Amino acid sequence: MHATTSQGRTFSRGDPGFDEAVLGTSFNARDPGRRPEVVVQANDVFDVVAAVKRAGATGMKVGLCSGGHSWAQNHIRNGGMMIDLSRLNHISVDEASRTATVGPGALGGDVDAAVQRHGLFFPVAHAYTVGIGGFLLQGGFGWNSRAVGLACESVVGIDVVLADGRLVHASETENADLLWAARGSGPGFFGVVVRFHLRLHKRPRFVGLKIQVFRMKHLEDVFRWADRVGPSVSPKVEFQMVFNRKAMGISAPGIEVVAPVLADSRKEAVEALSFLKKNEVSKKASFSTPVIPMSLGRMMKTGEKTLFLKNTRWFADNMWMDQPIEPLIPNLRRIADTQPPHPSHILWLNWNPTTPRTDMAFSVEDRTYLALYAGLRTREDEERYRTWATDEMQRMQAFSTGIQLADENLGNRPAKFLSDANMQRLNAVRAAYDPTGVFHPWMDR
Repeated sequence: MHATTSQGRTFSRGDPGFDEAVLGTSFNARDPGRRPEVVVQANDVFDVVAAVKRAGATGMKVGLCSGGHSWAQNHIRNGGMMIDLSRLNHISVDEASRTATVGPGALGGDVDAAVQRHGLFFPVAHAYTVGIGGFLLQGGFGWNSRAVGLACESVVGIDVVLADGRLVHASETENADLLWAARGSGPGFFGVVVRFHLRLHKRPRFVGLKIQVFRMKHLEDVFRWADRVGPSVSPKVEFQMVFNRKAMGISAPGIEVVAPVLADSRKEAVEALSFLKKNEVSKKASFSTPVIPMSLGRMMKTGEKTLFLKNTRWFADNMWMDQPIEPLIPNLRRIADTQPPHPSHILWLNWNPTTPRTDMAFSVEDRTYLALYAGLRTREDEERYRTWATDEMQRMQAFSTGIQLADENLGNRPAKFLSDANMQRLNAVRAAYDPTGVFHPWMDR
């Protein structure tokens, strides 16, 4: 997927090209079977304002799409209007003030490339082609977020079209409740953000990663070790483990221990990654790399080419956890044993929040994160595994403290993604700005 450059138009159900306009918004090759009545491919802010006013006048609910990386295809709803924001992809960087303005359709990789030219950094998504709009609204678990915070915490302002068609600005001092809501409400946000104002950071001088691969027979030992060392791992390291049926270096079922690092020097990076070199399981690794310098752009593109294959139908689910590892291990073993074929994968992420959070709608996170991604490429696999992620998360519900919206599956498995107090507050803000319910809420509502 590349930045959209073609002229946008409006399609009504039954028009030639309508289905292509709907399904073309999703990186997920699955057809959810849902269809809106109208698709508006907005070319600019004026198109957005006109579309929202039309929806309000005709009683149509509105769904939004920026980059189309929603696993659940939340933006494709039955009835109403879909506004495709992919053409609002402008990027402007002010090096002196360390700020940027970006459109919701700007791709994360393009944003990273733009700020890198100025020696600056923003915690964009880990995949290059994720649209910045949905990524920021759901919270933004981006590169180096353990060190610099969630991406939405670096959003200092938004320009948003409200349910009545007004274009307003929101910041900490102007319409602050709107900015509070935009930081974490995800696909339940009740407005169209047409421009994000971002605070940028100093760019780490060294970016690289280290990889170790273990055969699946070592699962129990590897997870006991990972759980023990996780809290002490530097926040500059993204310590994660991926279950892969075709693990790199062995082309067999295995656990890929992947540790990207963003540091101020190679020496600092090597020191931060030393936990991978001297530990009780390292000798059991079948494949191991030194610390490899690599740009973020290359990491993003490599990950997409390796895991996010074209023409793949995806079914995903996730949970936050704060449990001792022993009760979890039998469940992890079962998940590994039942995992669908490649490119399906399982992610275990050492999160361990290290910084106080901004006051914002986002409010559910925990020590570790588990996400299941069933990437199915044949009809036979889809029939067999389409409910695998949902079923396994339901089996592990007792261990869950909530989910994150980046990998939501709310249409099939409703789960907590905001604190009770923040959900109550968010509903009050929604009632003030969208009293007639112009915008679709989350799929379980």
